[in-house]
Amino acid sequence: MFTPKYTISPRLLANIKRITTLILELNNKKISKVILLEMERKAREISAHTSTSIEGNPLPLTEVKKILKTRPEHIRNSEREVLNYNEALIQLNIGRKKKQKPFNFSFILHLHKLVTKGLISTSRCGKTRNDPVFVNDPRAGKTIYWPPDQQEVLILLNELLTYIQKNKTTFDPILLAGIFHKQFVIIHPFMDGNGRTVRLATKVLLANMGLDTFNLFSFENYYNKNVDDYFKNVGVRGNYYDIKKNINFTPWLEYFTDGIIDELLRVEKTMQQTTATPQTVLKPHDQTLLKYIKNHDFITDKIYSTLTDRAKPTRNLDFNKLIRLKLIERCGKGKATFYKLTDLL
Repeated sequence: MFTPKYTISPRLLANIKRITTLILELNNKKISKVILLEMERKAREISAHTSTSIEGNPLPLTEVKKILKTRPEHIRNSEREVLNYNEALIQLNIGRKKKQKPFNFSFILHLHKLVTKGLISTSRCGKTRNDPVFVNDPRAGKTIYWPPDQQEVLILLNELLTYIQKNKTTFDPILLAGIFHKQFVIIHPFMDGNGRTVRLATKVLLANMGLDTFNLFSFENYYNKNVDDYFKNVGVRGNYYDIKKNINFTPWLEYFTDGIIDELLRVEKTMQQTTATPQTVLKPHDQTLLKYIKNHDFITDKIYSTLTDRAKPTRNLDFNKLIRLKLIERCGKGKATFYKLTDLL
């Protein structure tokens, strides 16, 4: 049975208290939905860039933003990694709004399939490893960690998930998320995609902190600032069977909570700098348009003309404004044109 070894050090306790305060402050901030959606989009860009960059993806943030906006048809693996991660974030967001799937073994496999789609063979996509794997230090040119045998992966992963489920109502969710993150890396259940999968899974667990602005949060950003520190803290060295009884989670949990504080402070600063403008404020006619689509799934210009006395050129401006804000999208062409909500709403 999995029983992690850690202590609530003064630094860890102080971090948890600080996080609780920051979350409370953020949840009490009043900010328009349009601005929140824009901040969510930027947070996804940062997460898609940093989480793949940690694993060696060479694309700069400017290129990632361009790819996520244009979604080119013919793409390289580095671009597919980014698009996969962004799509996974969108699906997680939708799942949270519609009651997320249970956090279990099937959900972990689902995440792995999302991030590795089109990047590895279908026989390994969404499947735990059936072969031994080794973790190498490319700079030293040698193996530094031998994970558990493939025959034990399912057992260890199920023990970890059981531990999370058993303690989710009694343990601080921040500690649980941190413990899950490191133990998952130790198990190394997949041949490829372990890092991206565990960071997405951890993001889901962190949502249980009660942070209403979950999608503004990109904790991967902290790790990417100093990747060496991240790997040093989250990883272990040696043979799993020689070290498993002596692994101390405390240093990692301190580092993990440092990262959460760093990202919460970034979100707080962004909120303070963000103000509503005439271009982002939703006016009554905007609200009427959106409400109609929510109730009927779509709207046309002809239908919109019956809901408002605005002239056709002005109605076109209304549609374009909501498209620019990524609240709706245009479908069809010519007289068959209609509008529907984007996945963000």
